[in-house]
Amino acid sequence: MSIDEILDRARARLTRLDPHETAAAVDRGAVLVDIRPAAQRAEFGEIPGAVVIERNVLEWRLDPRSEARLPWAGSYDLQVIVTCQEGYTSSLAAASLQDLGLARATDLAGGYAAWRAAGLPVSA
Repeated sequence: MSIDEILDRARARLTRLDPHETAAAVDRGAVLVDIRPAAQRAEFGEIPGAVVIERNVLEWRLDPRSEARLPWAGSYDLQVIVTCQEGYTSSLAAASLQDLGLARATDLAGGYAAWRAAGLPVSA
């Protein structure tokens, strides 16, 4: 199976959100998680209020059963919206979170680039 097929399968089970839907979900209590590496965040900027959890530790920080989880990540009902730079890695990450039992996990379609292009707040 190719990476494109894996990505298609991951996205088929996600209800991906556009930037404005993401902002509205965050206003209602969803957690926006930025999985981009520090170098990308430094180069392109960040979304104010997004929680930074780099991709290599994402599942451990958000799995309610993990001893390494963040204190606020104790519920499988948590709505998590994952973002990366352009919305590819975030789809795979959101599908992985669903595999852990976080059924409301999804991603920001188009990633940080789409958020910025939509004119939503960013910080340098």
